[in-house]
Amino acid sequence: MDASQVHRQYQAFKQKGLKLDMSRGKPSPEQLDLSNALLGAMETYVAADGTDTRNYGGALGLPEARALFGELLDLPASQVVVDGSKSLSIMHDVIVFHLLYGATGQPRWLSAEPVSFLCPVPGYDRHFGICEALGIKMINVPMNDDGPDMDLVEKLVASDASIKSMWCVPKYANPSGTVYSDEVVRRLAAMPTAAKDFRLLWDDAYRFHHLGEEKIAIPNMLEECAKAGNPDRAFVFASTSKVTFAGSGLAAMASSAANIAWWQKCSSVRSIGPDKVNQLRHVQFLKNRANVEALMEKHRQLLKSKFAAVDAQFALQLEGMADVSWSHPKGGYFIDLLTPPGMAKRTVALAKDLGIVLTTAGASFPYGVDPQDRHIRIAPSYPSLAEITLAAEGIALSLKMAATE
Repeated sequence: MDASQVHRQYQAFKQKGLKLDMSRGKPSPEQLDLSNALLGAMETYVAADGTDTRNYGGALGLPEARALFGELLDLPASQVVVDGSKSLSIMHDVIVFHLLYGATGQPRWLSAEPVSFLCPVPGYDRHFGICEALGIKMINVPMNDDGPDMDLVEKLVASDASIKSMWCVPKYANPSGTVYSDEVVRRLAAMPTAAKDFRLLWDDAYRFHHLGEEKIAIPNMLEECAKAGNPDRAFVFASTSKVTFAGSGLAAMASSAANIAWWQKCSSVRSIGPDKVNQLRHVQFLKNRANVEALMEKHRQLLKSKFAAVDAQFALQLEGMADVSWSHPKGGYFIDLLTPPGMAKRTVALAKDLGIVLTTAGASFPYGVDPQDRHIRIAPSYPSLAEITLAAEGIALSLKMAATE
């Protein structure tokens, strides 16, 4: 690699005057347009059971909204709660309720110090942000190609009662695109834990977000927990945030019957009922699983070329560069770019000077600390195809520039 040539290319690229913010995995305007029918007049404001959705009530969600998510998650509607527009808010509340009130028949988590969570890395920065804000200690667990390092997970949870929970994005994980294997899912469901109230926070954010022709499926975590004799272990979270409107979708939680009753008791203090008008208009628009899958196919057609463009540019610019690799996800919203050790932060800074704003290096690790400073999360969804092609070239050039310094 000729340093002077890379420097000249970098300076020439800067003259393009790019202004691209790729710091979040946002749906593009074209993706959001796919659900514009939600903005039209509703067929009726009255739910199937006669509920006037404009009024108070319905703490667990409209029956038809719960049934829709039940169909999407392959679970009975009775095990589903539909509440609010963002699953991250429900995750936050599940943790806070455990901290303040405790699980049924168990002491509140705040009575035991410290409280620790296992965090597969690289992972979702907003999961880690919740823990940091609430004073929960985070313990890194390496991710393998089939999910978290289960030998380490099983060893830790069996010996340490302060470990109360574990974050999981089981399919097309953020940012690596990793899919948990059947064996990993079943080991998580069955593993002995020192904490009687250990919880799996199962963020099924990308369940229908395929990029290729293959529609990958994994075992049903709630069913696996029940079969293993741990029916209350998992809380499953899902939303339509990247299906319909990112800011005005529906969020759902699924768990055991006992956990649903626990949730209703805890959440009744903070709300007299969710936005049922939004729930009903989503049911009228989405209708069933077949319609959701048809809508997601339209999303796939818009996204797959952008991911392919990033891969093509990285292959052209970075192939053969020592200690450089990137993920090739089959779904989800991100690509994980691995730099040589110690170069991620510098690469992100150099990209910013080119007008390309990326997620902060280290964000995919608890406390924002990537021990090797290697991981950069690439979010191809929002820019146009031409913009993301140019951005990928600029990111690759920034990495080469960092390597020559």
